[in-house]
Amino acid sequence: MIDHRRLGRDLDLFATDPLCGAGLPIWLPAGAAARHAVEEYLRELERRAGYQQVYTPPLGRRELFEVSGHLGYFVAEMFPAMRPGEGDDELLLRPALCPHHALVYRSRGRSYRELPLRVSEIGGMYRAERSGVLGGLSRVRAITLNDAHNFCTLEQVGQEVSEILRLIRAAHAALGVRPAGVRLSLRGPGEKYVGDDAQWARAEDLLRAALDGEPYTEAPGEAAFYGPKIDIQVRDAADREYTLSTVQLDFDKPERFDLAYTDAGGARRRPVMVHRSLAGSMERLFAYLIEVHGGAFPPWYAPVQLVVLPVGDDQAQAAADLARQATEAGLRVEVDHAGSLGARVRDAVRRRIPYAAVVGAREAADGRVALRLRDGRSLEPQPAAEAIGLISAVVAAHSGDLLPAR
Repeated sequence: MIDHRRLGRDLDLFATDPLCGAGLPIWLPAGAAARHAVEEYLRELERRAGYQQVYTPPLGRRELFEVSGHLGYFVAEMFPAMRPGEGDDELLLRPALCPHHALVYRSRGRSYRELPLRVSEIGGMYRAERSGVLGGLSRVRAITLNDAHNFCTLEQVGQEVSEILRLIRAAHAALGVRPAGVRLSLRGPGEKYVGDDAQWARAEDLLRAALDGEPYTEAPGEAAFYGPKIDIQVRDAADREYTLSTVQLDFDKPERFDLAYTDAGGARRRPVMVHRSLAGSMERLFAYLIEVHGGAFPPWYAPVQLVVLPVGDDQAQAAADLARQATEAGLRVEVDHAGSLGARVRDAVRRRIPYAAVVGAREAADGRVALRLRDGRSLEPQPAAEAIGLISAVVAAHSGDLLPAR
């Protein structure tokens, strides 16, 4: 069985160090490059769908989390409060981004014409996980969440949720996620939930309607403390099922933060808050992706997309020129001179680099390059510009294939 902790170490994707602390992974250059590519893809996907991106601080005053309800319902998973100096307010690391996004909404008055207002952020949050449950990237204390909150009217909820589900499907297809169905997580018995029965019934009915005939299973007791949610289930490398992405309906936060908009008749109305994540946290996402792809990421987010292999010292300048052209085209490129050509080809395969460009005397003389693919296929020598164009086309398509679709 593939373990992302071992493979992450072997491929220099991330590291842990006791001096830093448990549950606080360090993203190494290769892992950071892959993560950055995924984050940029998600931001662009959201931008095209009408999201407005923000930055918010990863901590706030105690009162913020009292208002949000986290101190009442989530305190066991929060780090203790900090007081920077005598007379200063108590500050807490946030366990979620939604309180700050509520503050984004209420930073000024809102009209119905602005709704739906879609606020997104890939931001940090912190959970006081016990050391015994921490492991690799799958369970951490410092979390970077691909998060968003859509503020809309009650009438817009169905369309918003349907559009969110479309975006999730697009993101999962590009990332190479293995789908496993949809779960509707509902309120169960107990007192851990906020809001009244009518709110919950309305929220659950709206989510059922938004699924619009899509098959799903119900999971009583799995709702968030503030509302029901749609969980997008995936299968991992061991064929186990778990949740990667969610859509959550929330009537509670708008009430707590006194969020409002002015309707067409000038009356003050309360918006609905839709929590959603297309890909979950970057840490848990990459724990999944490392294992499900065996470290061989789709070319568009591979840490190194092209390694250039000059056969000998005489081809060093031609290799450098090719690397420069590929870098200028937006690709992540390395030149490897060390050792025999065979050893360098094997190392490129070991590192799961999608493309290796071999530059020998003949190729250097006429500006051509022979591409080797990590699956063992070799392409006939072609002009360097064509080889770069081929790789760029695959990357631009966010495809999992190594060659452009015909």
